[in-house]
Amino acid sequence: MNTQIDGRVPVLIAGGSLVGLSASLFLGRLGVPHLLVERHSETSRHPRGRGNNLRTMELFRVAGVEPDIRAAASVLADNHGILQADTLAGVEQEWLFREIDPGGALARFSPSSWCLCSQNDLEPVLLRHAKQRGDVRFGTELTGFTPDPGGVTCTLLDRATGQTTTVRADYLVAADGPRSPVRTGLAVGQSGRGDLFHNISVTFRAKRLADVVGDRLFIACYLTNPDGAGALLPVDNREQWVFHAPWHPERGETVEDFTDARCIAHIRAAAGVPDLEVEITGRAPWHAAERVADQYSSGRVFLVGDSAHEMPPTGAFGSNTGIQDAHNLAWKLAAVLDGWAGPALLDSYGEERRPVAVHTAARAAERSVEHKHPGFDATPGGGRQTNVLAVALGYRYPVGALAGGDPQGAVIPERFTADGEVGSRAPHLWLRPAGGGERISTLDLFEREPVLLIAAGEAAAAWRAAAEQLAARTGVPLRCHVLGDGPDADFHPEAPVAAPGGRPPAGGPPTGGAPAGGPPAGAPPVAWPAAYGLGADGASLVRPDGFVAWRGDGDPQALEAAVRQVFALE
Repeated sequence: MNTQIDGRVPVLIAGGSLVGLSASLFLGRLGVPHLLVERHSETSRHPRGRGNNLRTMELFRVAGVEPDIRAAASVLADNHGILQADTLAGVEQEWLFREIDPGGALARFSPSSWCLCSQNDLEPVLLRHAKQRGDVRFGTELTGFTPDPGGVTCTLLDRATGQTTTVRADYLVAADGPRSPVRTGLAVGQSGRGDLFHNISVTFRAKRLADVVGDRLFIACYLTNPDGAGALLPVDNREQWVFHAPWHPERGETVEDFTDARCIAHIRAAAGVPDLEVEITGRAPWHAAERVADQYSSGRVFLVGDSAHEMPPTGAFGSNTGIQDAHNLAWKLAAVLDGWAGPALLDSYGEERRPVAVHTAARAAERSVEHKHPGFDATPGGGRQTNVLAVALGYRYPVGALAGGDPQGAVIPERFTADGEVGSRAPHLWLRPAGGGERISTLDLFEREPVLLIAAGEAAAAWRAAAEQLAARTGVPLRCHVLGDGPDADFHPEAPVAAPGGRPPAGGPPTGGAPAGGPPAGAPPVAWPAAYGLGADGASLVRPDGFVAWRGDGDPQALEAAVRQVFALE
């Protein structure tokens, strides 16, 4: 029986939340025609998923949307730290950590910085940019899909008109959430500890609450009073707030049990103000879980974001991991569709991203224990304190689209290091164009094609010639940049500077003390090419996603074998 096909597209994205919209943004930047469908008629109205870490903001920087995101996040730009208190009006209070980046030390490692932007503010920015380069249809639901060796036949429902259409896609990307119909349809199982705790997220207005909070502009405040236990999050620091109240469905509690009267009483107890005027504006349940899909793809269907993994919200790891999934997959789809990489490159998506999710989810659960997240009754096990910087910026790919990596290496190291090792994110250095102009980061060089960073010196010409000949033979759009002080250099690296005050980067104990896991205090800065682990005649092959794929010293002829291995060329 033949099925009538109403349209064709290289990539169809199912799901238009943070991760799906990010996938659309990244694919559009790479020139990949695609269609995104989202069953809801509009972006999220609920202020969820607000923490965007360094790596995510680097990706948004390169994609050209960072300024718009920071503008959307301006109302919370001065909020820092997590506070724990019995009640807001009480005297018992302690900062679990006061600042994400004390002293501005992270500027040594990244051109970007953390950004507190709630999902309801971030999604419209991503949607606006995604629409510029992709076909984005809200109010449209993926109701069925049939994969085969040549593609995926997808059935779409226009929820407003009831009209059904059939679209043929080369690849299907499922960003359809933790209850993913696509993952279920593929019969892909999940592993992990499962549900950890449950909350009801309550949005409300309370004009006088800002007076109680005062100058404690926190990211979140954990309240421990048994009658008002939960987490308070500001939306505008004035009258709009969110309260996460513990919910125990295992005890028979339902969402309907959280009436306005109950929520108001709970919030008043948390604030320590019995007569606080509270107007409940919405409520939504959410589940903190530790689950990871047993596989990230099946044929031409790929899982990203919550469809691939769930993890507790502490540390804001979940949405960031999902956005980084989408970025990893986007360049690989673009490379295969453009014909300069072999189809086997797509196998590396799960090889790389699944271990990151497994380890990150475990760290997120550990951090929930460390912070005594309301509703989570787990007992501290005496394990390590979570090094946030190592998780957010220092994760590595021991195997995947690499040549010369360490298959036995740690996915998340105990300490964050920016050393240019194969499988790690390429280190940030500031560069000045040789012809003049504004400085850029090395990270700004990585997006659309592989890049060969070459140390200026006697071997630079040989490296450039080898790369150009290789590109001509294979079709790989390999771009060369010579870095150094010589006359043939394309960019002049700025002299690196130590962290302000000689302090190491943030990411240590939640008490706000000296960070655990960063470089030693006062560690000397490392200059190019040593920052990339290269000698004076070396070169580093960096993938479009900014991860080091290979590095070599003094032997340009070794480049071809590495490129063929990394990009799955026969």
